Amino acid sequence: MSVSSVSFAVMSTGAVATVAGALLYVLPGPGFPVLALGLTLMVAGAAVRISGRRRRS
Repeated sequence: MSVSSVSFAVMSTGAVATVAGALLYVLPGPGFPVLALGLTLMVAGAAVRISGRRRRS
């Protein structure tokens, strides 16, 4: 897998987890850990994507 596809997969998973965490946070449930995990995955995916772009240049 290329760096671009890995970063896209991590960011997509993070986006889904963030939305699910936000819904669980509003509804009664343990939403904060899922929300924090989703945001962390999105940031990690963005960092991988940015670092992958810098290496190609």
